[in-house]
Amino acid sequence: MNIHLATTDTEITACYPVMRELRPHIAAEDFLYRVRSQQGAGYRLVCMQGSTGVVAVAGFRVVENLAWGRFLYVDDLVTLPEQRSKGYGAKLLAWLKDQAAQEGCQQLHLDSGIQRKQAHRFYEREGLTMTSYHYVDKTGSGHQYPEVHRLNR
Repeated sequence: MNIHLATTDTEITACYPVMRELRPHIAAEDFLYRVRSQQGAGYRLVCMQGSTGVVAVAGFRVVENLAWGRFLYVDDLVTLPEQRSKGYGAKLLAWLKDQAAQEGCQQLHLDSGIQRKQAHRFYEREGLTMTSYHYVDKTGSGHQYPEVHRLNR
């Protein structure tokens, strides 16, 4: 298994079929633009390459706040359904933990939807602990996702 940062347009686009499992609301034609846009705020995409292509991906960023200091935040972590329970997610999470240490982070954080019970068991098995609830207030324009202005339009 090869784990590496997806940096080229081709590598990022190859991550879409896996990311679609976690983020089905993102259209294929918007994926590259959205990743590139988020990179301006420090977002990075890492993928695990198997013999048949990308089998697992994670999106993350290193940030600081008053509550936790410097930490690595995992925005996305997903493995293709047919590739689950083969250790890929654990290897990718271990890579993220190592990355956090290399970047001087004291902690790794992620949020997970309350309906994702299997994911919660996986996180706990990998040594993560549930420490809080995450609350949301959808205010503003009423749109959950702003219109994406595609490149080349």
